[in-house]
Amino acid sequence: MDAVEGGARSFTDIVRVTGLSRTTAHRLIGSLEDYGYLFHVGGLGYALGPRLLGLATTAMRELPLRELAHPALERLARATGESAQLFVRDGDRRICVDAVDSDHELRTIVDVGSVLPLNQGSAGKVFLAWGPPVEQDDVDRLAQQLATTRRRGWADSFGERAPGVASVSAPVFGPGNELLAAISVSGPASRIAPLRAKNYAPAVIQAAREVESALGG
Repeated sequence: MDAVEGGARSFTDIVRVTGLSRTTAHRLIGSLEDYGYLFHVGGLGYALGPRLLGLATTAMRELPLRELAHPALERLARATGESAQLFVRDGDRRICVDAVDSDHELRTIVDVGSVLPLNQGSAGKVFLAWGPPVEQDDVDRLAQQLATTRRRGWADSFGERAPGVASVSAPVFGPGNELLAAISVSGPASRIAPLRAKNYAPAVIQAAREVESALGG
């Protein structure tokens, strides 16, 4: 997307600037068009799409939250030895607005700006459990898990977002008890196994409470 930051470019220009093969460039451009990150401008080529405006707006809105939450996120990563992330909701998706990676050689990495579905992963369950509902089919399928999430105050997932990846998440509420974010740890399922997930929950919940305190909650 950096290739079209300064304005629309032709397909040939994008290939030249990025150094990608024509096949790879065609595939990536097609995917970015599908998600609204690029769009075709007549004879001018490709330009940044409207979806980026929504992401930029979300990022600017959540900047204070990210700054206030980052110290707690760093402490969570140190305490658990796993990667830690902060997510906010954007409609029927969630966006990673901050992340601290584990020092383990085998670790999970979620890039800041990553857009993920709500129906996969423990952070998604947090937004479904305490936030506005999405499609009824998803809610029905996850109903029992969401009830468990609300009862114990945290969510877990194993191999939902990607094979071999596990995570534990807790909600972050604002001063008015509104759901603001989900804070998570994620790592290989070999370390965060189902029977061990509950051992991570206290640290994740503590990090969420620290963020709430920083927000004045």
